[in-house]
Amino acid sequence: MTHASIARGLLALLCGLQGLGTLVIDLGPSHATNPEWLRHARFHVVWQVINSALLSIVELVLILGAGPLREERFYLAAILASVPMLGFFAALIGRKLYGGALSDPNGIKPARIAIFGSEIRIDMSLVAETVAFLMLVAMVLLFRH
Repeated sequence: MTHASIARGLLALLCGLQGLGTLVIDLGPSHATNPEWLRHARFHVVWQVINSALLSIVELVLILGAGPLREERFYLAAILASVPMLGFFAALIGRKLYGGALSDPNGIKPARIAIFGSEIRIDMSLVAETVAFLMLVAMVLLFRH
């Protein structure tokens, strides 16, 4: 097994999890079916979820499909997989401009960690997106070797 084939397999796994995770979390009671959310906000989240799922399918076809340009298709899939992550970080950085928050009181609560007597709250979406992005970078580097 080559580094490139391992990287392709890991990227396919990441892309599949990215699409499936978005479906499971965002179509659940903390988001799309949350009765406290405005109906128009629920429409937008479902729209986003469907876009993410379709994007994941395209990425999987690029990675796993037979045919020419295998290296180029890997890099294109990696770029496409990074788009939702970069969108997350852009929304995170700009959330004060639009009054956004990382979590909702009736949604998934941040993890609470005690460090030296102080409690730190860590949003799990932030953790997941950061880890996924770092893994994506590692996969690209592995593919290049």
